[in-house]
Amino acid sequence: MEPFNILIADPVDSYIIDKLSALELIRVRYEPNISRGELLQKIANYDVLIVRSRTVVDSEIIRNAKKLKIIARAGIGLDNIDLEEASKRGIKIVYAPGASTNSAAELTLGLIVTAARRIDKSMSYFREGKMEKVTGIELFGKTLGIIGYGRIGSRVAEMARAFGMNILAYDIIDVSNKVAFVNGKQVSLEELLANSDIITLHVTVDIKSRPILGEKEFSIIKEGSIVVNTSRAVVIEPGPLLEALNSNKVSCYAADVFWEGKSDVETKIYAHPNAIFTTHIGAQTKESQRRIAEMLVQNIIKEIGGVR
Repeated sequence: MEPFNILIADPVDSYIIDKLSALELIRVRYEPNISRGELLQKIANYDVLIVRSRTVVDSEIIRNAKKLKIIARAGIGLDNIDLEEASKRGIKIVYAPGASTNSAAELTLGLIVTAARRIDKSMSYFREGKMEKVTGIELFGKTLGIIGYGRIGSRVAEMARAFGMNILAYDIIDVSNKVAFVNGKQVSLEELLANSDIITLHVTVDIKSRPILGEKEFSIIKEGSIVVNTSRAVVIEPGPLLEALNSNKVSCYAADVFWEGKSDVETKIYAHPNAIFTTHIGAQTKESQRRIAEMLVQNIIKEIGGVR
């Protein structure tokens, strides 16, 4: 039987490398810093490609992957993989749904607290030797609007209830029973935007997704609201967001995600005094990375057994 060749193109937990390397007739190549050009040249030799968020597996990569049978994403998002092209070529997609739910939800709450109390500004003042006070807002009694009420969105709601927050949720499917569990209410997007003090986004996107919050939506948003995004940057249109920040329609934007380009508008948002960014660390906890690794290895082994 021919060996199965696996290429790991991004940094991953050592558990994945060790467990797969120990399997019979499996050859693992670990190149966590491989460039796009190198990947295009080498991918034809591999049966399995493992990536995280750094590597974009678009149609060109997939067309060059003559032997590829499985694309494995060490995480929960699939927006960096051209799922349509993979499906056309019969390539299986493996990932780890739910493995980083707690980590992502906890980071979201951390960003909400940071934005509400402007902890970032207070820390900056202290480092500059300034003992200036920063006045924020309490979360107790405030309304949290959750756009996308899946695993992470619903977990955020549970955590937010511990702060005494009221919950509004918007989703394209009926999640009213799940929202009722936290004494919340499922509403239209417009109602959520108009009535939420803090808005957080937790939607599923793919490589062709369009923004959810644009000029129309920002015109509806409650004055002085906070917007938190640990989903993907593409769900927010940068131009209207910058206008909302400049006018204080949005008092703070806190995000763990970034736009692909480096336009003037995006650069201004990154440097805005009322914008907070973390370095895409939603799943970056020891516990989450190990759960992702264990789930991914299990799913890869299962799929290899089905495609040999």
